[in-house]
Amino acid sequence: TTASIIGWKTLLFDDAMKDIIINSFRILVRERRCAIYAFVIMPNHMHVVWSIEDPYTLSQVQASLTSFTAHAFQKKLKSETPNILEMFRVDKSDREYQFWKRNPKSIAIVDEQMFYRAVNYIHRNPVAKRWILAPAPELYRYSSAYNATHPGYWDILSDYWG
Repeated sequence: TTASIIGWKTLLFDDAMKDIIINSFRILVRERRCAIYAFVIMPNHMHVVWSIEDPYTLSQVQASLTSFTAHAFQKKLKSETPNILEMFRVDKSDREYQFWKRNPKSIAIVDEQMFYRAVNYIHRNPVAKRWILAPAPELYRYSSAYNATHPGYWDILSDYWG
């Protein structure tokens, strides 16, 4: 699944905003709504390789993730940087602010080869020319690759399948 910030704004450049996503992951894992195998949180989007646990659906878990994080983003921005919050104001009947693009993109992973390709792709995101957030994937803290150099750092991860 890939979820992007509306307008590709770099809201997630701030580590505190990334921590909001991590806290949401923790809740989803603790409540056994999903198992997370790999993730990366970039300045304007995030990728996660996960499986959704019964009886939940992908759309329910995605909605929980985006709703929880949006409320937390709004609360934090309202108290600390209201001028940034205003960048996310929308004229919609069901909300005052919108942070996430609607309908995160999800692709079903059907075999082990596809699984490892997806994990490799998301782990390489922080070292892509566009970003260069770290010299190596395992040195970027907001990625499951970080566990390679800091075993157990991300307690939200399940073992890779296979």
